[in-house]
Amino acid sequence: MFDTKRVEMEWGGRKLTLETGRIARQADAAVLAQYGETSVLATVVAEKSIRPGIDFFPLTVNYQEKTYAAGKIPGGFFKREGRPTEKETLTSRLIDRPVRPLFVEGFKNETQVVVTVLSHDMENDPDIVSMVAASAALTLSGVPFLGPIGGARVGLIDGRFVLNPMIDEMGLSDLDLVVAGTADAVMMVESEAKELPEKQMLEAVMFGHRGFQPVIQAIIDLAEKAAKDPWDFQPPDKSKYKDKVKALVEADLRKAFATPEKQKRHELVEAANAKIKEILPPDADANEEVLLGSVFKALEQDVVRGDIIKTKRRIDGRDLTTVRPIVSDVHVLPRTHGSALFTRGETQALVVATLGTGEDEQYVDALEGTRKERFMLHYNFPPFSVGETGRMGSPGRREIGHGKLAWRAVHPLMPTPEEFPYTVRVVSEITESNGSSSMATVCGTSLALMDAGVPIKRPVAGIAMGLIKEGSEFAVLSDILGDEDHLGDMDFKVAGTENGVTSLQMDIKITGITEEIMRVALDQAYAGRMHILGEMAKALSGARAELGEHAPRIETIKIPVDKIREVIGSGGSVIREIVAESGAKIDIEDDGTIKIAAAKREAIEAALGRIRAITSEPEVGTIYKGKVVKVMEFGAFVNFFGPKDGLVHISQLTQGRPETVGEVVKEGQEVYVKLLGFDDRGKVRLSMKVVDQATGKEIPRKEGEPEEEFRSERPPRREREGGDRPRRRDRG
Repeated sequence: MFDTKRVEMEWGGRKLTLETGRIARQADAAVLAQYGETSVLATVVAEKSIRPGIDFFPLTVNYQEKTYAAGKIPGGFFKREGRPTEKETLTSRLIDRPVRPLFVEGFKNETQVVVTVLSHDMENDPDIVSMVAASAALTLSGVPFLGPIGGARVGLIDGRFVLNPMIDEMGLSDLDLVVAGTADAVMMVESEAKELPEKQMLEAVMFGHRGFQPVIQAIIDLAEKAAKDPWDFQPPDKSKYKDKVKALVEADLRKAFATPEKQKRHELVEAANAKIKEILPPDADANEEVLLGSVFKALEQDVVRGDIIKTKRRIDGRDLTTVRPIVSDVHVLPRTHGSALFTRGETQALVVATLGTGEDEQYVDALEGTRKERFMLHYNFPPFSVGETGRMGSPGRREIGHGKLAWRAVHPLMPTPEEFPYTVRVVSEITESNGSSSMATVCGTSLALMDAGVPIKRPVAGIAMGLIKEGSEFAVLSDILGDEDHLGDMDFKVAGTENGVTSLQMDIKITGITEEIMRVALDQAYAGRMHILGEMAKALSGARAELGEHAPRIETIKIPVDKIREVIGSGGSVIREIVAESGAKIDIEDDGTIKIAAAKREAIEAALGRIRAITSEPEVGTIYKGKVVKVMEFGAFVNFFGPKDGLVHISQLTQGRPETVGEVVKEGQEVYVKLLGFDDRGKVRLSMKVVDQATGKEIPRKEGEPEEEFRSERPPRREREGGDRPRRRDRG
């Protein structure tokens, strides 16, 4: 019934299996990939016809995690998977980015790649397995795909590169780098690093590229057994329009791309685009119009790319390495905890940092389990930032991806919870965009965090590099414009500090780039990053010493675990009372860590006092403020230390023994007491007479006056028992 084909190999110390022919046989291709005990199913389906008038390649990659893969049932009311998680969105992009450039130019048939995680062993991350499975399915499907590609994760543990480290090993790694590419070149890089030098980052990329070569060969071996016949696809013939378009609008395009201002340049390009419509015959259909548009775009590329290669000058007149003018402002919003406005040329990010408590931490429900995230970075790209109208809604894949890139760049610099016990949320609002708004977000985030008083280790900046490659000649561009990104061959983003790289992302639009080009791009990016850091330092060079006026204050203490129950109280009664009385927010963790947050220091001190009173023991010789809770004939009981009461004997109420206790104190009265010690039964003994009741200060002894000696002030038997009793008669 099944015509199953399979290949197996050892890869990174575990077995990788690729199988086809048993599952999802109605798809154009389906591959079941298993690495360790993590299994994914990748399917490919492409429409056999093209939608009329479509002028782009409609490729969709959907990566989805099923909770049954980890033996879990989804939370929530509906008990089924819902909208894609951040991990699913990011992995979908991770697969899409290296495969999209490898489809034959002109192929516009709607294509869908679906990757489903079927089982997860909690050791091998499904993202790399999914990339390999998708590559294998595309290679088997027969669609015009110039693959296969391979992919791998690279870690750096104890100074040694590790291929596909397991999930628990990543906590020990100084690097989390994912690289994908063909047998000859690198297509995509995504990484987070702990300030590693450029040379080491390049070595990691090439280590990963070498590491996935056996996977590419395994996919080829499977394709030799099971690949479908390749599609008979012929790209549309552009030659009938090429010369006409060039003669009609080449001069107009050269004028447009000599105009530095983005809006004016786009107006001139649109005017030239409208001009070529007269070439179309009266009976032309939508497909002919699309073909003409593709010829126009090709001419745009020729004009821009050719001029840059020949003259080493760019659209806005800059040379290859110059960064656009930068203006950095901080504390631009009065009520926020931290804010910055970072402007680089025609790209601008308004970034706001907000500090919160443990209650504000984000719960992330992943296949590996639920974890808490205390640093969040959200990126928004409204249509007005590029002078357009558009739909406003929940963040799309691009916004989630750009936000995560900036998060990776800043995350290695964030303080530990012990150094800074706050939850931090950063929001980047892109208010203008003309190239690399994600790197503007990195710069703005660094400034906003420092403005908020977050003690990041060092400022971090980012820069986007571009590439124009024609034959053997190439030019690497620093701080690319939007048009250079659109018409170029590479988007290469590097973020880091003066000490090293914290994040690197690369996307290639051609069939790959060489190690030499990457080395040039990294060196050029380092010089640009140093320049940007210098410009940022004009606004703020380090974190402010104090938090903003409106930021919450947090105090952290640690109590014995066996005292947690006492602080919480029965049904939470004690902790609710402390919160109500002090006005502070209190978070208690299982290890006894308590975070107390409030806008005012007085509220924190009040809550701290109550908690310490519950969890600590009173110290002999210390003065406490207490409240009289009961008056007896022989003295008064005072609540002075949390729930603890002690006796002030009548002889310790005031100088000279009073006739009655009631003439000195009343129930409910606040008094100052000094802890004298404990009697032979451990009962607390207090004194009021040695403390000035007006100031709470101890009354100094007069010269020659004997020091107050502690004695067991156990009251006489008749006082303990409530008065005089007749003596027992002598029995004689």
